[in-house]
Amino acid sequence: MRIVVVGTSGAGKTTMAKSIASMLNLPCIELDRLHWGPDWEALTETNPDEFVRRVSAAISANSWVSDGNYAVVRDLIWRRATHLVWLDYGRPLIMYRVIKRSITRAFDQTELWAGNKEDWRRWLRPSHPIRWAWSTWRERRSRFEHLLNGEQYNHLAVLRLQTPRATDEVVDQLRLSKSHELRKI
Repeated sequence: MRIVVVGTSGAGKTTMAKSIASMLNLPCIELDRLHWGPDWEALTETNPDEFVRRVSAAISANSWVSDGNYAVVRDLIWRRATHLVWLDYGRPLIMYRVIKRSITRAFDQTELWAGNKEDWRRWLRPSHPIRWAWSTWRERRSRFEHLLNGEQYNHLAVLRLQTPRATDEVVDQLRLSKSHELRKI
């Protein structure tokens, strides 16, 4: 079983992926951890080949749960995945979550990836998750609908969540899928 969790910034992809991985006893691949270098170096900009190499190595395993939306590796991950969980929540919920997360991270100064921490001074940049979530929410929803309605990814079992309450049901569905897979082996 290879599960990818997608959604816009602040949707809860990492939390959902970690939860699914824990409940199904699968390794979790956090794409942000593979992508970000020290001083917020974005490998998609500075060394996309290295990012692709890291992701390729991570998804070469037989089973995993991955989170993230990086376009440069989307096809690589989606072609290998068996299931896709789409956190397709409304903009108000997304904005509430991403703002709350950013404030918490700024106060806590928890290390995120490669020594990076939330910095209030970065909040006005278009790439900051708060601005990014606001400006890309509609376009991402449209893009995911288009991609998932095409034939290229029709092998994926797609679980589209439009409310956080559906989370428990998804984990139950994935648990059933995993046990069915195990019986086939």
